[in-house]
Amino acid sequence: MTAEARIARRTGLPVACSGADPYAVALRLLDDGAAGLVSFGIAGGLAPLAPPGTLVVATAVAGDEMTILASAAWRRALLGALPQARAGAIVGASRPAVTVEDKAGLYARTGALAVDLESYAVARACRERGRPFAVLRAVADPAGRALPPAALTGLDGDGKMAPGAVLAQVLRDPGQLIGLCRLGLDLARAMAALNAAARAFPRGLLRLDPLQSVGDVA
Repeated sequence: MTAEARIARRTGLPVACSGADPYAVALRLLDDGAAGLVSFGIAGGLAPLAPPGTLVVATAVAGDEMTILASAAWRRALLGALPQARAGAIVGASRPAVTVEDKAGLYARTGALAVDLESYAVARACRERGRPFAVLRAVADPAGRALPPAALTGLDGDGKMAPGAVLAQVLRDPGQLIGLCRLGLDLARAMAALNAAARAFPRGLLRLDPLQSVGDVA
């Protein structure tokens, strides 16, 4: 998350890391006066033809309780500035989609392009406070590739990995090394896409319907 936040600051907007409780952080930002929120960062790919580095601008965010529609005005502004991005639904999950089967199941159930751990919390908070939100994510691990267990080892609330814990996992199962190397390349593509998107980010986004209600639920 620290690396994502560093890139996000290039948009010119204030940035906050969501940490272990993105819903609470989102509510605090809104109660402190934020006109709306943009969920920005990497995501897991669900659609078969969404390779690493694919930018996704959410039309809606699906969760266990409901599907919440994103701000149409903000989505149009993002897609206008980022013609390479794809528009589609995103799934908000409580845990990473680790296996190819996990991803295929989510895609079959929702038709969403990608999955992440923070966007649904942001959408819920904005809906409750009647503020707009948008989601801009870059696919890191694609639908056809599983996450190696070592990649999830020792992650803290800021998304930082404990190198010692990862090394211990690899020593126990050296076969994970290939998967970790692939993941590193995929992450590099996703971060490069986010960096390009941040530099092209529409500067007038917050002037578009800043008080638009996001109470519509699909």
